[in-house]
Amino acid sequence: MVDVYIGLGSNLDNPEDKIRLARAAIAEQAHLTELKFSSLYSSPPMGPRDQPDYVNAVMRVQTDLPALELLRVLQKIEHDFGRERKGARWGARTLDLDLLMYGDQRIEHPDLIVPHVGIAERAFVLYPMQEIADDNLFIPTKGCINDLVLQCPLEGLEKIV
Repeated sequence: MVDVYIGLGSNLDNPEDKIRLARAAIAEQAHLTELKFSSLYSSPPMGPRDQPDYVNAVMRVQTDLPALELLRVLQKIEHDFGRERKGARWGARTLDLDLLMYGDQRIEHPDLIVPHVGIAERAFVLYPMQEIADDNLFIPTKGCINDLVLQCPLEGLEKIV
């Protein structure tokens, strides 16, 4: 079994409800067991500013699925929630599920890079992740989560629930 961190984000169609429903959809998948779930956070969009703020959270699960198979499961959940993979990068979306960490593995595959490429610079990932992580969580190639949080400004991130 592998501990995995999944980032959840939404900024369309009642995003708080989307995150809660996505959490349930992930937890009910075979081969996935929820360990912890962060608070919900509001953050300004990374991409175009003419879109609503995001609601973000991080979920910690345990799985025996290989990383690429887990990615496919997450992409199917996104699709079931109305996610369409077209248009502008970092545009508005009903649901975004990112595989942030897969144990302590480093994965470089055309479809998946783990740890997630922007993990160390994104407050909307680091702060909720720190909330549910072990104190000494080390993110491969990036460093200790506590040190990364200290170096990452909030940039409008606010805990909402």
